[in-house]
Amino acid sequence: MTGFPEISTNIWDVFLAVPLVLIATQLLKKALSIPPAFVPTMATLIGLVISVFVSHRGNLAAGLFMGVLYGSAAVSFYVSAKLTIRAYRSR
Repeated sequence: MTGFPEISTNIWDVFLAVPLVLIATQLLKKALSIPPAFVPTMATLIGLVISVFVSHRGNLAAGLFMGVLYGSAAVSFYVSAKLTIRAYRSR
């Protein structure tokens, strides 16, 4: 039985990868007129590309796992900020 892969991350993943996914998603959303339903999928794909080819080269399992997390974190941050701004404006 094989063990779980060792996945290491550092603080730069949080401060670089997630904002890059967020910025790239917003730019592509504006440039290509992507429907809102496909934005989370696009963010996940961008996160996978950044993770597999930049952050975790040589470790596919770690790259796939962290790529999904990068995309999910970017989408979660965007939705949270959007809802917070809407709630603040409605007060």
